[in-house]
Amino acid sequence: MIFLQNTAKRINLAWTPGHTSVAIVIVALAVGFLPFVKMGLVANGVFLGAIIALGAIGLTLVFGILNFANIAHGDYMTMGAYIALFIMGSLLPQVGIESSGLGPFTFGYSLLIALPVAVAGVAVGAIVLDVLIYRRLRDRGVNVVVMAMASLGIAIALRGLVQIIWSGDTQHYPRESRQVYHLPMDVRIPPDAIFIAIVTIILVVGVYLVLTRTRMGKAMRATADNPDLALVSGIDVQRVTWWTWELGGVLAATAGVLLAVFQAQILPIMGWKFLIPLFAAVILGGIGNPYGALVGAFVIGVTSEVSTQWINPSYKPAVAFAIMIAVLLVRPRGIFGGGRS
Repeated sequence: MIFLQNTAKRINLAWTPGHTSVAIVIVALAVGFLPFVKMGLVANGVFLGAIIALGAIGLTLVFGILNFANIAHGDYMTMGAYIALFIMGSLLPQVGIESSGLGPFTFGYSLLIALPVAVAGVAVGAIVLDVLIYRRLRDRGVNVVVMAMASLGIAIALRGLVQIIWSGDTQHYPRESRQVYHLPMDVRIPPDAIFIAIVTIILVVGVYLVLTRTRMGKAMRATADNPDLALVSGIDVQRVTWWTWELGGVLAATAGVLLAVFQAQILPIMGWKFLIPLFAAVILGGIGNPYGALVGAFVIGVTSEVSTQWINPSYKPAVAFAIMIAVLLVRPRGIFGGGRS
């Protein structure tokens, strides 16, 4: 299985000296701007970047292995948020489980039950959609544009399903605490942000270990490099595909629930609107590179939040794209080189 050991062109997990240099430049620029910005906005941007990172890593994995842009990824986030809210607000009370406060957090312990169930539901749903739609399209040899358009149709269908079940009105996540930690330089961190950071770290480390330390992770990287050669080498490409959708669904659903906790409210178009910073982070960091998606997410999250110090918050997506275009003019393959040869 030499091919399995020499993997990773489209999913690039190699950290090179060039990557280190770019990271140092990014950090230096960030430090240089710190005296001119409000640190509270920087802190908010870091936690927003953590949520973007989860979605962006899942998106770049799907692109790297299946070779198409999954436009429905944002709506997987929406489904995760709504399923978790349904479990907390309707299902658990029906079986006699009432939520109560969980320490300093705004949510109760019911979220700890709802989160994994919602994540599992979205992951299974992503696999089902692959079986019913994407696999049939792949078997017919359609090109990546058709696959992307199919994912657009799925995104619209999922959004419509959410509106049919939960209506198009704003839904609110329960708020059971208003505690905020006050830090120097007027930085205010709600306990929920700490929860978001912990979950993000656990999942990012988990994905890294899966991709680098497990046989399935090596198979995923080999399939990304050359699906046909992976197939003749004895790799179960269909199983790899399902694992990819499962990982993408887990990350998307978790990001959706964390975003709902962060914002305390959700709308059917929540994930659709969030798709802009997700794609910006993926392209900025380099398509197919999880490291790049992670770094790109924090760059987009922090700069978007900091920009509200001078411009209207409604222009945050424009700021994200402006930064992405500026970087691509200098590094056309993104900060970490894309991974495609």
